[in-house]
Amino acid sequence: MKEKLLQYIWQFQYFNKNELTTVDGEPLQVIHPGNFNTNQGADFSEARIKIGNTIWAGNIELHIKSSDWNLHNHSVDKNYNNIILHVVWQHDKEIRDIAGNVFPTLELQNRVSKILLNKYEELMNAPSFIPCENHVHTIDDLILLSWKQRLLAERLEAKSAVIFSFLNQNNFHWEEAFWWLIAKNFGIKVNSEAFERISKSLPVNILAKHKNQIHQLEALLFGQAGLLEKDFAEDYPQMLQKEYKFYQRKYKLQQPQVQLFFLRMRPANFPTLRLAQLAMLVSKSTHLFSKIKESVSVSELKKLLNVTANDYWHYHYAFDEISAFKKKKIGGQMIDNILINTIVPIVFAYGLYHNEQQYKDKAIAWLEEITSEKNVITKGFEALKFSNKNSFDSQSYIQLKNEYCNNKRCLECSIGNALLKNKEEESLPVIFNINL
Repeated sequence: MKEKLLQYIWQFQYFNKNELTTVDGEPLQVIHPGNFNTNQGADFSEARIKIGNTIWAGNIELHIKSSDWNLHNHSVDKNYNNIILHVVWQHDKEIRDIAGNVFPTLELQNRVSKILLNKYEELMNAPSFIPCENHVHTIDDLILLSWKQRLLAERLEAKSAVIFSFLNQNNFHWEEAFWWLIAKNFGIKVNSEAFERISKSLPVNILAKHKNQIHQLEALLFGQAGLLEKDFAEDYPQMLQKEYKFYQRKYKLQQPQVQLFFLRMRPANFPTLRLAQLAMLVSKSTHLFSKIKESVSVSELKKLLNVTANDYWHYHYAFDEISAFKKKKIGGQMIDNILINTIVPIVFAYGLYHNEQQYKDKAIAWLEEITSEKNVITKGFEALKFSNKNSFDSQSYIQLKNEYCNNKRCLECSIGNALLKNKEEESLPVIFNINL
């Protein structure tokens, strides 16, 4: 027995309440099990019970064994002064409060269905992609849809927390925070931290002064990235080098110490190319975040992001290395990535911060228009016949897998909850007649 499972059983009252008594034989009735407490203090607050003819209101504490009360030093903790019932899996010791009074104690080990316990054990020990994959097909579609909506909200709230940390760093300058976030996204996973540091070293007010000169923007970005340090053979990087040295002195720029990775990477994702595309995006846009948050459709957003690196990069993926001609346009997959990981989160965060539901609703609606992601997680859910039509689906599956399934948080998952509840209900006709 785990304490989380015991809390779950008590919260939903999944035990035999027929002729309920304390360990001392006093009749017990649970009027209200209380509210689960995630903060310091008793497990459940504001509970109401009836022992004998007396109704009690207060807190309830749960332990695997009665003796855990002393083990956890609750007798000397004022947060446990108002305990009206001690709920335990196994009663192994009489417990008294600080005044010497014996606690009313309820033992549950002979009142819980073995079917429920076995199902929980099966979920905890499942070696499969998700713990419930052999039973998830029995879950009602409405439960799945409601849970996916909650998962998506959780994921967007977690991403909003990152944005709020940016805003705290820049005195709540939303355009600046957006610049940091989109630059981080352009670095893709392997170079995201380096791109974030580069963006933080170049304030948007400096970039705005050079937005009509693409070579100056590139000089600033490549220079701060440490990519203009060597001797170049070609004229273009030599020119960028001179521009950067001038503006570095003018603006007293502090070059961040970053390491950019090229190895085992597709040329289309080289940091040089992503920085060139990022420079062009800055060049082609004014007050980009303001435009984005007032956009109506995904097609509008895609037009804003539809940029191509300047002519030099048609023949290059890196400085001084000529390649076959190809226009270095931001691809559809990268645009979707930016929409999912930058634009949707910051618009949602804006709505969350200002308490404006329209922005949160718009951000979620956009995810329903964006193509679903294809990765190991989404393919795993597709193999289990989960619908993966758009990014609303794929983002919710990523949250479910990473935050719940991988951590075996089945008791906090609506799917696991429903499966355990079904098993509890299956046992009801016989639970009162078996001695567990």
